[in-house]
Amino acid sequence: MIIATLAFYLFAALTVASAFMVISAKNPVHAVLFLILAFFNSAALFVLLGAEFLAMILIVVYVGAVAVLFLFVVMMLDINFAELRQGFLQYLPIGGLIGIILLIELILVVSGWVLTPDALQLAAQNAPIIPGATNTEQLGQVIYTQYAYLFQISGMILLVAMIGAIVLTHRQRPGVKKQVIADQVYRRPEDAMAIRKVEPGQGV
Repeated sequence: MIIATLAFYLFAALTVASAFMVISAKNPVHAVLFLILAFFNSAALFVLLGAEFLAMILIVVYVGAVAVLFLFVVMMLDINFAELRQGFLQYLPIGGLIGIILLIELILVVSGWVLTPDALQLAAQNAPIIPGATNTEQLGQVIYTQYAYLFQISGMILLVAMIGAIVLTHRQRPGVKKQVIADQVYRRPEDAMAIRKVEPGQGV
């Protein structure tokens, strides 16, 4: 029990420190690396709580896809961060006001949140616990049976969002040759080659 408590405080402290370094690091590459460290420590906290499925999803999805994507985008794109920070002081008052409003709203939500005594019983009725099954098996049983349609709808929404992001960010670049399948299919032999009669002693 003492080891689990010490591990919790260690991973929690590393998560908070990494999150603080994400917003305070001047180099965007270092910020993404601290974000990956925060994800790893959060996954360790989920493992301590017995939610190994959430820990695996956090590593595979966020660290393996989102954070690495951020890292490659920051490293490969030539972004002038000095130019982006030029108008920071101009929008600082309104940004600070919005931040204070959001903080007050979060405090009101957290302070007014109450767990009813029947919450665990209602949760057990909606998603009964399978004896001897792991956390991953129970989540799969609930998601793919009771909430199967909602799960499929959420996947379709994410697919549409991904296609929309690709279409919106697609840019036509001059001088780049692209493959046109229709032109290749309907190409005639006389358009692709020419028969020349070369006389003896003459070049092509």
